[in-house]
Amino acid sequence: MSAFDIFKRVSRAPTNPGVAVKPRQFDVAELYQGPIQVSAAGEESAAPLDEKLRQAYFWIVNNAIISPHYDIEYHDGPAPSYAIGDTRRSLVLPSAQSYSSFILLPLLTFATRKKCLFVGGPGRGKTASAILMGVLAGYAVGEVRRAMQHGHPQMTIADLLGNPLPADLINAQSMDEIRIAWRSWLSMRVKIVDEYNRIPTRTQSALLTVMGDNYAEVLNHIFECPESAWYLTANDDQGGGTYQVIEALRDRIDVIVQALAFNPRFLNDLLLRIEENARPEELAPREIIFSEKEIDQMGNEIRAISVPEEVRRRLEFFCSQFELSETAGVQFEYMTKDTARLSGVDWAQVVAADNGRDRLKDLGCQTRNGVSVRNLMTLLVFAKALAYFRGNRAVELEDLRQILPFVLHDKLQPDLEAPFFCVPENAGYRTDRLSWLRRLFDLSCDEFNRLDLDRNDPVSDLAEEFALGLEGISERETRARLTKIERLVSELSKGRKLYGHLYDDLQKLKYLHQRYTNYLHWLRAQ
Repeated sequence: MSAFDIFKRVSRAPTNPGVAVKPRQFDVAELYQGPIQVSAAGEESAAPLDEKLRQAYFWIVNNAIISPHYDIEYHDGPAPSYAIGDTRRSLVLPSAQSYSSFILLPLLTFATRKKCLFVGGPGRGKTASAILMGVLAGYAVGEVRRAMQHGHPQMTIADLLGNPLPADLINAQSMDEIRIAWRSWLSMRVKIVDEYNRIPTRTQSALLTVMGDNYAEVLNHIFECPESAWYLTANDDQGGGTYQVIEALRDRIDVIVQALAFNPRFLNDLLLRIEENARPEELAPREIIFSEKEIDQMGNEIRAISVPEEVRRRLEFFCSQFELSETAGVQFEYMTKDTARLSGVDWAQVVAADNGRDRLKDLGCQTRNGVSVRNLMTLLVFAKALAYFRGNRAVELEDLRQILPFVLHDKLQPDLEAPFFCVPENAGYRTDRLSWLRRLFDLSCDEFNRLDLDRNDPVSDLAEEFALGLEGISERETRARLTKIERLVSELSKGRKLYGHLYDDLQKLKYLHQRYTNYLHWLRAQ
């Protein structure tokens, strides 16, 4: 078998034999079809899209990108663990199918048409991985390379988006008569921006519009862009480079994945490529190429993945830990870290004033900010995508745990002066942000379990009661529910220390109280 045959081979065996078979929906058109559906190429109908996505992953990880770093770990039983080195860090041998984040995260970005940032030193495969995503969308390698935007200090908005036609500039009587020669990359379903932190600030603003709102604007002319998967690269994730990356642009990035160092034990694979003059991106099998229709369908199937209540509640509890800053505001609603940030007060002064809690125990003391709505939505989408990739119909808690660090990588900012980071055994978390975020989630789940919130959560009980609707609820019952809320608020406020999850619970109770109060006024007016 030649090297080219090796690179083009896709395994016919199921990539995950244990996955449940998804129920098919009946289509009346099937009554008029033959017993075997045949594709244009004469083959049996293609595998389900989640299986095709897994086939793409395993082809890339086994043939295209050399990435032996299986850092997204799953277990279906006891897993051998070994303490290594002076620091006694754990080396775990996963007992279930596990994955390389450097391959999986870009692939999930492709499936959900989100935005992924590759970070890492030069020559570690960031651009090669992004190009492969363009190939999976059906574009030729040359087309993907030509459409790639290369950041440089002199890059103008015209370089990025397009130019007005010179003849129209001379002859036009109005702006509407000026035609724009739009750049071809704007119409592609996979967009790549290499070294985005070398783009001038003004041009970054134009890029932000395309990334955030899916349109480009030049001289009042608009080009509507299709929904796309975005891949950006940078040599670090701190926004450094020739130009500082504007905050709004960084916020539009959904996941960050690190290109880890090459393992020289795999040097023979590089040697084979040199000797055979083989470029994997040019040899991608057509079985793993996705059409635009398939990408749309895959997105719909991902959105249909359910998030069980027990998973959702733990995510709610986790996110409620971080926004509270008791001394930042006087009115209850403004006691947040964002209020302190907007005021411009020095962060050290805010921390010094907040001395009522156990700063080592309180998870909120480890961060300088909270989780935004955009971050939460992204987290849910990628958790669904990971569950879909694994062949499941519902998100598991471990899916959320594995994907969360990549979504919140530069969104949840650590306070490195917090007591948690000063403990000697936690020193490694100061630089390893992914592990810190996963540890933060584990600690939050431990606290959730300690409080027994799965079985004893009166705020959720009241919220579920309200969610049933107000139709037919009498004035007497409304007053009884208002009394119940007030009693619970009184009970929760007896403790002297206020923690993030309690702060959000009290806000939820105030919301419910207001809804019932408005309804009571409406009843009286009838």
